[in-house]
Amino acid sequence: MKRDYSVSTTAAKVHKKKLFLRIAKIVFLLLLLLVSSIYFILYVIYNESSFTISVDRDMLKSSIFLSEDGSTNTKSRNLYADASEYMDNISVKWISEDVDTEADGPHNGPNYFAYSFYLVHKGKNTINYWYEIDVDDSIRNLDKAIRVMIYHNGEKTIYAKANEKTGEAEEGTTKFFSDDIAVLEERKDFSPGDKDRFTIVVWIEGDDPDCNNDLLGGGIKMHMDITEERLIRD
Repeated sequence: MKRDYSVSTTAAKVHKKKLFLRIAKIVFLLLLLLVSSIYFILYVIYNESSFTISVDRDMLKSSIFLSEDGSTNTKSRNLYADASEYMDNISVKWISEDVDTEADGPHNGPNYFAYSFYLVHKGKNTINYWYEIDVDDSIRNLDKAIRVMIYHNGEKTIYAKANEKTGEAEEGTTKFFSDDIAVLEERKDFSPGDKDRFTIVVWIEGDDPDCNNDLLGGGIKMHMDITEERLIRD
C-alpha cells in the first residue's frame, strides 16, 4: 500500500506556519515593550521633570539651604523650575537687560528659560562650595547652540560649547567644562550670614555657527548641583 506523504507534508507546513506566527508575535510584543519603555523614559525626562537645583545633604544639615525668594523660614534641599516646552533660536540681545533682578523664582521670557534663587548660609562654619550644571541628555546635538548664562551675586558669565571646527570658545563665552558638564565653578569663603543670589538663563543662540536646521526637533535636559566639596570624577 502506497503511503500518502502529502498529508504529513501539509501538516509540517501548518506546524511551521503556526510556529513562525507564534515567534513573530513574541518578537512584536518584545519590540512593542521596548519602544513603550523608551517612550516612557523620554516622557519622564522631557515632560514631567523640571530644571532641578539641589544642595547636598551635608550642607542642609549644616543649615546651608536653598530658597526661591531668599526667605529663611523654610530649608529646601531642592528647587524645581518649569522649563519651556518650546524655544526658537534668539539672540542674547533679545533677553531682558534686567533679567537678573526682575523677579525671584521663575520668570521665563519669549524663547528663553530664566530662574532666580538664593543659597542661604545660617550655619556656623565658613566653607567653599562648587556649583555645577550638568547636561543630562541632548537630542539632535542641541547643546551645540545652547547658551547658559549665570548671574552669581550680580556677576554675569555666559557658557557655551566650544566651536565644533576650531575647538575654541564662542565669542563672548566661556567654554563648557566638558561634553556633559556645562558649568563647574567654585565659590570660596561662603560665611555664616551670607546669602548668594543666582539667576540661570538658558536659550538657543541663533548667531551660533552651529545653529542650523539639523537641530530642529532637538531637546535638552540639564540640572544643577551645589556641593561643599568638588565631586571626584574619573
